[in-house]
Amino acid sequence: MTKVKRMSQVPILEALDLLRAGNFQPGSELEKAHQISQEHEGAALFDWVHALVHRIEGDDANAGYWYRRAGKTRHPGSIEEEWRIIRAAVGSA
Repeated sequence: MTKVKRMSQVPILEALDLLRAGNFQPGSELEKAHQISQEHEGAALFDWVHALVHRIEGDDANAGYWYRRAGKTRHPGSIEEEWRIIRAAVGSA
């Protein structure tokens, strides 16, 4: 993995860590993760995190929009399971 790739992963890892630190609940950690995903709008992995943020908020319509932007579908399992899937995808990117 190149140094450039690692640097580009820092914000997405921060967003994912914030969601976990906030116990996948609305709050300041979720708001910061939302801000990070918005700053990187158009990058598929960030759009996927953006979808998860709205799923956590219970805003299914908005989450659906961001899943489509990311080229993903909502994971049928728990939010935490989906978080793990996203985290694994970041690790393999």
